[in-house]
Amino acid sequence: MPTPFIDIDSQAGALVVRITGELDYDTSPDLLDAIATHLVRRPPPSEVRLDFAGLTWIDSTGLSTLLMVHRNTTAAGTALHLDNRPDVLERVLNLTQTLEHLTGPAAQDLDAEAVSDAATGG
Repeated sequence: MPTPFIDIDSQAGALVVRITGELDYDTSPDLLDAIATHLVRRPPPSEVRLDFAGLTWIDSTGLSTLLMVHRNTTAAGTALHLDNRPDVLERVLNLTQTLEHLTGPAAQDLDAEAVSDAATGG
């Protein structure tokens, strides 16, 4: 059973998570737990950067996990970035049309945008 190698580096308010191997049914809980542990700290990181340079495979559970990571980072007001996306991840994101959803502005950015729009009548 392949397991991902998850390397976490927390620096200057950012959490960098390097993922190597497969992100699937067997390995996804490890990623979700690792990120959740950091998001409950106060203050939470300003951004989470998932580095997929070493990713070799992702299945539907892996994609579901990325959506859960997005939900958790949004709730914490933390921006999510998907860095160094290999072809296998690009195909899944394009097929499911989830890239923009996963990397959109964090909740705090949306709140600031809404306030700005209301102030300008836009």
